[in-house]
Amino acid sequence: MMKQQTLLGEPLDSGFIKKKVDFHDVVYALAAPFKGERRELFKTTMRYRYTIWGNQTFAWVVEGLTGKQLTRTNRFSFGENKLEKIFERSTTDAYNNSGTPITTKNVYGKEVINIFNNSFLLNNTTGSSPKGDLPFLALYDINAKKSDIIWRCDEGSFEYVVDVIDTKNFTVITRKESQKEVPNYFLKTVKSNQTSTALTSFENPYPSLQEIRTEKIRYSRVDGIELTGNLYLPKGYKENSGELLPLIIWAYPREYNKASDAGQIRGSQDKFTTISWASPIFYVTQGYAVLDNAEMPIVSTDENKKPNDNFIEQLKMNAEAAIDYLVNLGIVDRNKVAVGGHSYGAFMTANLLAHTSLFKAGIARSGAYNRTLTPFGFQNEDRTYWQAPQLYYEMSPFSFADKIKTPLLLIHGEADDNPGTFPINSERLFNAIKGNGGTVRYVSLPYEGHSYRAKENLLHMLWEQNEWLNKFVKDAKE
Repeated sequence: MMKQQTLLGEPLDSGFIKKKVDFHDVVYALAAPFKGERRELFKTTMRYRYTIWGNQTFAWVVEGLTGKQLTRTNRFSFGENKLEKIFERSTTDAYNNSGTPITTKNVYGKEVINIFNNSFLLNNTTGSSPKGDLPFLALYDINAKKSDIIWRCDEGSFEYVVDVIDTKNFTVITRKESQKEVPNYFLKTVKSNQTSTALTSFENPYPSLQEIRTEKIRYSRVDGIELTGNLYLPKGYKENSGELLPLIIWAYPREYNKASDAGQIRGSQDKFTTISWASPIFYVTQGYAVLDNAEMPIVSTDENKKPNDNFIEQLKMNAEAAIDYLVNLGIVDRNKVAVGGHSYGAFMTANLLAHTSLFKAGIARSGAYNRTLTPFGFQNEDRTYWQAPQLYYEMSPFSFADKIKTPLLLIHGEADDNPGTFPINSERLFNAIKGNGGTVRYVSLPYEGHSYRAKENLLHMLWEQNEWLNKFVKDAKE
């Protein structure tokens, strides 16, 4: 039986990933009772992420580079003290995600890979594909170094494996849902594809959302990059009736080094509509069309440039594409469109209001608006302020606060604990917009961090948003 041990990781580049060295990290093992000499296990050419132990001859080791959007999965064989690559992909390439190993508890109560017949199961609970998200379960053969999908969710529903009960017959517990079916749990044997046995019978907790329409829409921006979003339409709304709806676009920008990754289909239109405190879907019950998770890719269009080098231009293209598509379908009133987002989505919102006239109002929650307050990088931007001062200036909506004339609602947790989004961001942007004659409101939620939790604060947030949208969008004069 393998001895209990712990891993110790150290950088070989003094913590500076841009330093040119053969290996960036080294990982040591220290055996119980953790007082002896540590033993070197392996070195990584990228930044070490984590290890999942297997049996006495196998471990799953993941390393990656955030700036280059790369991740690599390695096999570590005990006794050889080196890594052998299994999978490597761009972190933004959702289609080629192999999944993660199914684990079980060992004698020490720790999660280890459940190896059987020199194989183990890989579970992908998202399963992105050109047909939308279709989760799958794959069998990885350690000797053949090959992964084969043994079960995949049927089209028309969204189902994924939550636990493996028996590896002999591949008996699993799954969570299944569709637009009409509430998420419930089932027992099934995927090897023989036998009929599922229902384990739960949950009822719809959102009767007011029961007959709203939802659809995964696909459209393209002017440079040809394909975009998607989750469209929600009010109960009883009929297309081609001549009724044009006010629209709320809710989004979060993401950077891509490859246009092909940016155009991949993400999400599923076959999920049951659920809501959370952060969701904009509430407002579909108030007569709005809601485009949630609207894709806002920021893509590197030149191998010598980084995605953010034309951040504002790409934001405009993304927003224009979404609005034009829904207007051309005869669903949305072009003069009654709002945009909103949380965190980096709030940053996006303020930038869109500063640089376009596409919207009647904006909602920005817990955002950062002055990039000089994050001088050592933000999101996937790894250049510092001193390396790219003009970029930091141009990407900061604070720099263009005098241009923000579209009404903007700023909401922030009073005790925001995210180091990139301290409340001073909203305080200073509010003062800047107000001082330049813009229409702005600042709401500080007491005791809240980067995400909000208290019922009183959540209800107040929803009320503030509803009042803002009704005043400046739904009931606004032309």
